[in-house]
Amino acid sequence: MNRTELIVATTIVLFVAFAAGWFASWLVQRFTRVSRADMGELDNLAQQLHDAEEARDRAILKAEEVEDGLKRRLTQTEAELSATMEGLREARREAEDLRARLSENEAG
Repeated sequence: MNRTELIVATTIVLFVAFAAGWFASWLVQRFTRVSRADMGELDNLAQQLHDAEEARDRAILKAEEVEDGLKRRLTQTEAELSATMEGLREARREAEDLRARLSENEAG
């Protein structure tokens, strides 16, 4: 193989490598390119995700408000129960005192 044949063979090999690289690049770009329909769908999905996050945030706030309201009602109910139990204890003491006085009056 003389010098000219070596240059021609090297040129052909380099051209084939270039063409193969260009074709591979074209294929990758062709398969990874996002179409307009896909972009529209991605935009739609992003909007739905945004709306869902807002709805979740509103639901969390609503749940916290309901929980706070229930805690206040529970505290109020516990206070009312405590006051009622104290009143009942006092009424029982008075009833026992009255029974004791009645027993003393009947006996004495």
